[in-house]
Amino acid sequence: MSQKRIAIFGSTGSIGTQALEVIAANPNIFSVEVLTAQTNDELLVQQAFKFKPNVVVIGDERKYTKVKDALAGTDVKVFAGEKALEEVAALDIYDLMLAAIVGYAGLKPTLEALKNGKPVALANKETLVVAGDIVMQTAMEKRVPVIPVDSEHSAIFQCLVGETRNRIEKVILTASGGPFRGKKPNFLVNVKRDHALQHPNWTMGAKITIDSATLMNKGLEMIEAKWLFNLKPEQIQVVIHPQSIIHSMVQFEDGSIKAQMGVPDMKLPIQYAMAFPQRLPNDFPRLNFRNMNTLSFEEPDVKTFRNLGLAIEALGKGGNMPCILNAANEIAVYAFLRNRIGFLDMTEVVEQTMTKISHIEAPTLEEYFESDGEARSFAASLIQM
Repeated sequence: MSQKRIAIFGSTGSIGTQALEVIAANPNIFSVEVLTAQTNDELLVQQAFKFKPNVVVIGDERKYTKVKDALAGTDVKVFAGEKALEEVAALDIYDLMLAAIVGYAGLKPTLEALKNGKPVALANKETLVVAGDIVMQTAMEKRVPVIPVDSEHSAIFQCLVGETRNRIEKVILTASGGPFRGKKPNFLVNVKRDHALQHPNWTMGAKITIDSATLMNKGLEMIEAKWLFNLKPEQIQVVIHPQSIIHSMVQFEDGSIKAQMGVPDMKLPIQYAMAFPQRLPNDFPRLNFRNMNTLSFEEPDVKTFRNLGLAIEALGKGGNMPCILNAANEIAVYAFLRNRIGFLDMTEVVEQTMTKISHIEAPTLEEYFESDGEARSFAASLIQM
């Protein structure tokens, strides 16, 4: 088997660094061709020295000279800026893109990869939340797979292998409930940034950790599941599973349910997506049923964690509403992480933005971009008041 050349878009984040651990453990199977980062130039340079990619891109153009000078004695090509991310994504120098750029910024490079016939291991759920119809249509036209990396969607994907001809009745996305499971608004009103960043089961980046605490992450995952698996909104259910052992489930039309299980470790779905259809041996922690006392499940509290309800509303309305939801949420989370608004204020920002920005039933890609910009501008104006 020849080496699979990997392009990691977002190599300095949580998913990107764990992907590089997987690659380092399998040097005969994977090689690194592209590494990109937005602002973390120092880690990007360290990664470039270790993995010797063909190309690196630093999104922040102000750091271009610093990265280029640091890598001057190597054969690594250095580029900078948003446009460079798209141009490198279009190059025929890699076999698989790992799309791990956080948020809306990951959409354009991912689309470029698909347009150029490159399979995508997708860790960026916002790409499908914003423009899932266009992304999946492009993948279908180019006959290239979009392999999910999110633990929940990877679980569903794994449960569906070999089930092509069997109809899905519903999928069940599991959620840990985050650090504030069972809490009520009178507690959440006083929640601070550092408290919200302490997830009970998973080690993730700041943005997704906050989304998990508000349950917005689960709402975004519902929208992502719709596009990945061609589902109707009523076929997607969320259940709280505090142990995070069952990563998600699929119920078929005969009533049978398949579940994918494992310890909470993102390296497993990352490795599965990069090596698919192979399963590679590894030394990751194993699930020991002798040490488990219980697996429990409960309904999500959508009255307290209203972000999940807003996401379900956006999923039902369709069109550009998920795009608006996502844009407002990114602005709100950014503000919360900088202590500019409170925990519950994030929901207010998202709700008001969804009410304000016009709904478009069947947007073009340009209209998605415009809706994103309008929603961000309006959400930011709410925070400045």
